Parts: sequence; structure tokens; C-alpha cells
Amino acid sequence: MTRPDSLSSRQEAVLRAIRDWIAETGESPSVRQIGERVGLSSTSSVAYQLGRLEALLISRTGHCWRSCRLST
Repeated sequence: MTRPDSLSSRQEAVLRAIRDWIAETGESPSVRQIGERVGLSSTSSVAYQLGRLEALLISRTGHCWRSCRLST
């Protein structure tokens, strides 16, 4: 997977949290689980970062972020 040069450190952390969670459990993490891993207590902040990443590196099959997948 190639990453755009324009990712912030927070977006890198969110991306790493998703990748690690999928590797550990075989499923996508929830917004709260991502927040716990990256140190964000606000689910709104996590959702914002996910929205930014969705345009670049991740996709989801449903409305829920739990259905997100990393693009290749």
C-alpha cells in the first residue's frame, strides 16, 4: 500500500491502529477502539480522521466504520 505524503501524524496513528487491530483480531476496530489506541477520547475526532483517510486509503462496505478495510 502506498501512502500519500500529506498524512498527518494523527492520521498515521489511526491507520496504524486499524492495521494492527485487523492483524490481531481479523476484523475492523470500532471508532472507540481506535480512539483508545491513538489517545483520542472524542469519537467525533476519530470519525473526522477516518473521514479524511476514507478519501485516501480506506474504504467501508456499510455505514458503520466497523466495516472499514484498508485499500491496497
